[in-house]
Amino acid sequence: MALILILGLILLVLTSHFKCFNFKSMKKLIIFFFCAFLVGCSDFLDENPKGLVVGTNAINSVKGLEAALTGTYKGLLRTWSRGFLTNGSLQGTAMGGDDLTTLVVGNKEDYRQFDQFNVTNLNAKISQIWNGCYKTVQGANNVIDNYKNVSGDQTTVTQIAGEAYFLRALSYYWLVREFGRIPIIKTSVYSESLLSIERSDPKVVYDLIISDLSNAESMLGNTKRDPGRPNKGSATALLSDVYLTMGGWPIKDASKYALAAAKAKEVIDKKATYGFDLVKEIDTLWSGASSCIGTSEEVMSFHTSDQYGGSANAFWAVSGTPGEAGGWDDYFAEIGFYNRFPEGKRKDATFLTQWTTSTGTTIQWQNSVARHPYYKKFQTRKGYYMSSMPVHILRYAHVLLNYAEAQARSAGTPNASAYEALNAVRTRAGLAPLSGLSNEAFIKAVVDERAWEFAGEWTRWFDLVRLEMVESANSPSNKDVNDLKPIGTITKANYTFPVPYTDSNINSNLDN
Repeated sequence: MALILILGLILLVLTSHFKCFNFKSMKKLIIFFFCAFLVGCSDFLDENPKGLVVGTNAINSVKGLEAALTGTYKGLLRTWSRGFLTNGSLQGTAMGGDDLTTLVVGNKEDYRQFDQFNVTNLNAKISQIWNGCYKTVQGANNVIDNYKNVSGDQTTVTQIAGEAYFLRALSYYWLVREFGRIPIIKTSVYSESLLSIERSDPKVVYDLIISDLSNAESMLGNTKRDPGRPNKGSATALLSDVYLTMGGWPIKDASKYALAAAKAKEVIDKKATYGFDLVKEIDTLWSGASSCIGTSEEVMSFHTSDQYGGSANAFWAVSGTPGEAGGWDDYFAEIGFYNRFPEGKRKDATFLTQWTTSTGTTIQWQNSVARHPYYKKFQTRKGYYMSSMPVHILRYAHVLLNYAEAQARSAGTPNASAYEALNAVRTRAGLAPLSGLSNEAFIKAVVDERAWEFAGEWTRWFDLVRLEMVESANSPSNKDVNDLKPIGTITKANYTFPVPYTDSNINSNLDN
C-alpha cells in the first residue's frame, strides 16, 4: 500500500510541475490511487467503523439517522471554513446591495469585489457559501436516501427527514440566488459522473426547492424540537419567500405572488400554533444577551456557541466592529443608506455612530478611519472574535412583509390584512401607520420597509436582484462621496457570482 500511495504522490507532483500533464485528465488516476490506498488499509478502516454514516445501508437506526442530520447542519455552520458563520461571508456576498460596504483600502479585497461588482472565481467568500451549501446538500441527501429503511420511532424518523428536506431546500435556495445556474445533486452515493455534472436552469432548481419544502411541510411537527431547528411553520414561511422571489428576476412568474401571499397568510393565521410573533422591542433581537436567543421572532435561525470554535458566530463580534475599537472593519453601513434611513428607535438600535477607543477617546463615525457608521445590531462582545448569537435566516417580520407585498402584487390592491402586516412592523419601529396608498405606493413602502427592517441582514441584496433594482440602488444619486462605487457598468451578469475556481477547474461544465 505504501507503493500505491507513493505512485499517487508522484502523479500529483507531475501534474503540478509539468505542462504536459493536464490536471483534469489526470484527476481520475489520482483519485484512483488514493482510494486504492484507503481501501487497502483494511486493518484501519474495518476495525471499528461506528462513525461511518454515509452511503446506502450505512444508516439503520434512529440514532444513526440523527447523527447524519447533525452533520448536515454542520455543512452550513462550520466557523472559519464554510457556510454562514465565517466572519462576514453573508455580509460580503450581499455587498452589492446599498446597505453594506467595506474599507476602500487594506486587506478587504474579497469584500470590495462584491461592493464594486468585480467578483472573481478566486474570491474566498463565494467559496465559503458554495462549499457550505453543497456540504449540507450532501448530508441531506444521505438522510433522504436512507430514512425509509430505518426502523424505530417513525415519528422521530419523519421529523428528521423533514429537517433534511428543509435544509436541502434552504441550501439550494441560497445557491440558485447567488450563482444562478448550478448543478443539482440528489444522491449521497458517489459516482464518476459527478465529476462532469452540468449546471441546471434556475427554474429546475426552484422546482426542486418547492418539492423539498412541500415534503418538509408535511413531515415537520408544529413545534421545533430545539431552538435552531425548523418546524412546519418554518417550511411554510420559507416556501412563501421562495414564491415571492420567483415572481421576480430571473423567473418572473407573476402567478407565484398569489402563492407567496397564501403561504405567508397560513403562517400568520397559525402563529400561536408555531410559536411565532414579533418581539415587542426590536433591540431585544440585538441585545447580545441570552434574551435575544430563541425569541418568538425566529422563524428559522441557526444557533451557535462560542464555547466551541467550530460552531461560533464569527460576524456578531469584531468582524463588524470599528478598527479604533479593536475590530476588523470587515463591513459597515453605506452612508447614503444611513442618511435615507427613517429616524427613530429602530435607527438607534441599528447603527453605531460613535465608539470609544482603548485609550478612552470617543470617536464620531465621521471622524473615524472608515468614515462610515457601523451596525450596532451586530455589536455584541467588544474585542472578542466570536459569539453565541443566532443567525437569523427568516424572522417573523419577513413573513409579515412577504405577505404585504405578495398580496398587493397578486390582487392589484392592498387589503386590510396587508396594511395590518406592514403597519405591525412599522409600529414596532416607531413609525406612523400607513393607509390609503395606491398599489404602486404601497408596494414601494413595503420594499423600503424591508430595507430598513433587515438592514445589514443580506435581505436587501436579494430584494434588489429579484426586483431588478441593483443598477438604480448603486447609481451615483444613491451613493455618498465616501461610499465605494461600481467598477464599470452593472449588468445582469453581475446579479450572480462565478462558480469557485476549486470546482470549475476540475469540471469544465462549471466554467463561468
